[in-house]
Amino acid sequence: ARRYDAIHSHEEAGVLGLWLARRLGIPHLYDMHSSLPQQLANFRYTRSALLRRLFERVEISMIEHSQVIITICPELQATAVARGAGRRAFLIENVMGGDVEETKPIPAREMRARYGVGSDQPLVLYTGTFEPYQGLDLLTEAAALLRRSHPDARFLVVGGTAAQVDRARAQAVRSGSPLVFAGQRPPQEIPSFVAASDILVSPRISGTNTPLKIYSYLRSGKPIVATDLQTHTQVLSDSTAALVPPNAPALAAGLARLMDRPEERRRLATAARLLAASRYSRETYLSRTAAAYERLLRRRPSIGSVGAPHSGAA
Repeated sequence: ARRYDAIHSHEEAGVLGLWLARRLGIPHLYDMHSSLPQQLANFRYTRSALLRRLFERVEISMIEHSQVIITICPELQATAVARGAGRRAFLIENVMGGDVEETKPIPAREMRARYGVGSDQPLVLYTGTFEPYQGLDLLTEAAALLRRSHPDARFLVVGGTAAQVDRARAQAVRSGSPLVFAGQRPPQEIPSFVAASDILVSPRISGTNTPLKIYSYLRSGKPIVATDLQTHTQVLSDSTAALVPPNAPALAAGLARLMDRPEERRRLATAARLLAASRYSRETYLSRTAAAYERLLRRRPSIGSVGAPHSGAA
């Protein structure tokens, strides 16, 4: 019977994946898409220092004992290297998926009409979850401020559970924010939302991981406004996005500037596409992934090994 050559596990599944790999005597790849203790803080699961230390110990163990570690942003790469990963750590930005150019979009006029947005109204798009670190409260406040100078501007928010949308909508009404909520939509519709928008926004207020949507935003041909925090600046710069301090007046001012300056919108969108093509292409992703697997499959662990070398599929 054919057996596995290696185990590739993701995030906290690395605990079980590493245990199985050591039992079977095969190499393990830890796909580190976030720092586990940081996720506790980002999602506000707990304030327990003891639990955080436990997650840190688990993360360190997975890094120490895995034959290959994949990280998805420079901050995670630095964390893995600092914990002894060395050349076992491969930085592979997660650029695949969510592409705005691969699906023929619904006509912009039709998409806008669906949500009551006129064809000549400036439209700002947010896509993503409603977790606190995403900065939806910041966006809501900024939209209310922007309404004073740009009363025709609209904000379309895609994502969130039904309960989250209800709470966010109530907050928007109280603050006078011109936010329109689409709720959760199928992934194949996201390109249509992007194509119908004028500006893409990422108002994160904490965290260090690069939002995965940023890579598809770079390829979209639309300008990006984002908070000037490490979560964004690992990829974005002032030449590829409008970076603003993480406060409502600054975010409102950044959005207003792009609404008033079509040439700047075009310049940023063009520069973003060039960055995506040169540094965050599919070809680069596939090449780095192949290199990680080449290392993985030639480095079988000597400790905890049982049985003969395996010839099955990885």
